[in-house]
Amino acid sequence: LTGAQDGSVRMFEWGHAQQITCFRSGGNSRVTRMRFNYQGNKFGIVDADGYISLYQTNWKCCPLTGTSPKPYLTWQCHNKTANDFVFISSSSLIATAGLSSDNRNICLWDTLVSPTNSLVHAFICHDSGATVLAYAPKHQLLISGGRKGFTCIIDLRQKQQQQLLQSHDSPVKAVAVDPTEEYFVTGSAE
Repeated sequence: LTGAQDGSVRMFEWGHAQQITCFRSGGNSRVTRMRFNYQGNKFGIVDADGYISLYQTNWKCCPLTGTSPKPYLTWQCHNKTANDFVFISSSSLIATAGLSSDNRNICLWDTLVSPTNSLVHAFICHDSGATVLAYAPKHQLLISGGRKGFTCIIDLRQKQQQQLLQSHDSPVKAVAVDPTEEYFVTGSAE
């Protein structure tokens, strides 16, 4: 799966020289992150306009008419930009990281209710925007990085921030959690 500056999202398959489908054509907002859910039957994209779109990966069910498959869900999760997201557990719960004018830059969403009522909780922990997210399922923790080099740890069970660490002097661009969830690593723009 590829996402581009022109907003296009294309799927390729090993052994095929060309794309097998185009989920979103160019001329849209820049794709900032794409992720598959754990089962691999869905994927999502977030873009520079603050939107998230969720798609089914079973592209073969779509008629081969030359039109792009449509997302089954799209809504604006941040009013300035969306930088990252993660599927939480069952894939119906999603956390997003971005920049919103009200500083709700980490948000938890329930995709099973209407988009107008889907915001479960919003966290204000990166005043200049959240750049990246990681999920630690065993401990039910979200780890987010921000533009000012801070890393925030959020306990999803209690829906509250546990820690805020100054991990870098420049924007946090990557967060990884080891499989045992004993450690996490952050990487910055510098």
